Amino acid sequence: MKILVINGPNMNMLGVRQPEIYGKATYDDLVAMIRAEADRQGVEVDFFQSNHEGSLVDMVQQAWFDRVDGIIINPAAYTHTSVALLDAVKAVGIPTVEVHISDPDSREEFRHVSYIRAACIATIRGHGLEGYLEALRLLKERART
Repeated sequence: MKILVINGPNMNMLGVRQPEIYGKATYDDLVAMIRAEADRQGVEVDFFQSNHEGSLVDMVQQAWFDRVDGIIINPAAYTHTSVALLDAVKAVGIPTVEVHISDPDSREEFRHVSYIRAACIATIRGHGLEGYLEALRLLKERART
């Protein structure tokens, strides 16, 4: 099984950006944590992070050509603005889980809207970095059924 983890804008600043919301772990810590769980689960995992919407769309599309079995995506701020990401996930038809470290529904009102959610099989929010591991396990379990 092959899973692609996509992270949107400012996720590369984990550990620096608002640690009271996102914690002190760095992006490298996040990658290492997911990679360790993927190894335990026998899953191949690749990572992509960009601050640019078009690059994120390109990576979702590339996942189709690369025959990825599942996508874990934290679109970050693009969650609330990007119809392009929604359309890309719909176009490829790959099971996708939306993940947010914080709970956007408990934050500013504009964060309550998620465009991409309509194309995802699940949303995990407010579980910290652990949410990515939950998404990985969910995709692995779904592939078995």
